[in-house]
Amino acid sequence: MGRTVLKPIFWTLLAANVALFAYGQGYLGHFSEAEREPARLKNQLNAGKLTPISAAKANAAAAAAAPQASAPAEDRPTACLEIGSFQLADARRFETRVAALEMGDRQSRRNVPGQEASSYMVHIPPQGSKEGADKKAAELRALGISNFFVMPEPPLRWGISLGVFKTEAAAQTQLAALNKQGVHSARIAPRFGGSKLLAYQFRDVSTETRSALEKIAAGFPEQEIRSCAK
Repeated sequence: MGRTVLKPIFWTLLAANVALFAYGQGYLGHFSEAEREPARLKNQLNAGKLTPISAAKANAAAAAAAPQASAPAEDRPTACLEIGSFQLADARRFETRVAALEMGDRQSRRNVPGQEASSYMVHIPPQGSKEGADKKAAELRALGISNFFVMPEPPLRWGISLGVFKTEAAAQTQLAALNKQGVHSARIAPRFGGSKLLAYQFRDVSTETRSALEKIAAGFPEQEIRSCAK
């Protein structure tokens, strides 16, 4: 057999020996063990400390942890709680009962706006600035209109009042007359007067205090407990 024939055989045998050596040293992995879960588990850190548990035990542990996780959320104080639209007589009784909770400056009282319009105003909406309001006023004077008032206070700051009327019909008559004079940006807005109803707000209310407030409010069945309006 010539040298030409022996060279391929030599290199083939050498490659096979290298492959067997690499496999024996674990460089190519142990395929039979890699497919078996116990062998993979042994290769993990601290494998001896791992103890398999049943699904039932895992569910029980999760259920036991849930109340502990929710407890801190339940103990968080309510930012602001509002109760009622009390008539004056009921308001006094409610205040007497709440006094025992000693809420201090965390308690306040406010008037509830009336639900029915007490009058109607014909107005031009706010112009964004005093300069804008002055410009609009000059336009009204040029149209021969002098009976108006620039409003300097919110919520209609820098708007222009063109009259306040007791009925919506009277306001509509004024609006029609202004349209004929060339004023087309005027609008009608109802005005709500203050009522004699009172609402109470309580801030930084703990779970315990909220429970006490709810018990007191239960003595006034018509009153609603709600979060304070932002």
